[in-house]
Amino acid sequence: MGEVSRVTFFVRGRVQGVGFRWWTRARALELGLVGHARNLVDGRVEVVAQGDPDAVHQLEQLLREEPTTTRRPGNIESVVVQPGRTREDLSGFVEG
Repeated sequence: MGEVSRVTFFVRGRVQGVGFRWWTRARALELGLVGHARNLVDGRVEVVAQGDPDAVHQLEQLLREEPTTTRRPGNIESVVVQPGRTREDLSGFVEG
C-alpha cells in the first residue's frame, strides 16, 4: 500500500440541512477515501478524509470550488484544514 494521509476539514457556512454531508460522502467514495462527514453543534461540518494524498487534496479542491462548478449543495464560507495521524481502523465513508 502506498502513502496515506489523513486530514480533518472544518467547513463553515450554510452546510447543514442542505445535503452537503451526502454530497461529500459521494465525492469521498468516488475518490476511494475513508472517513466521515458529521454536523457539529456550532453549525460547521467536520469532514475526516483518509487515503491517497492526491485524493485527499482533490476532495479539498472540491470543497473549495464554486458550487455552480461542482453542483455542491449549500454555501461554504471557509474551510479549515487540520492534518492528522492515519488510523488503521477506518473503513468506508459515513455520514454522522
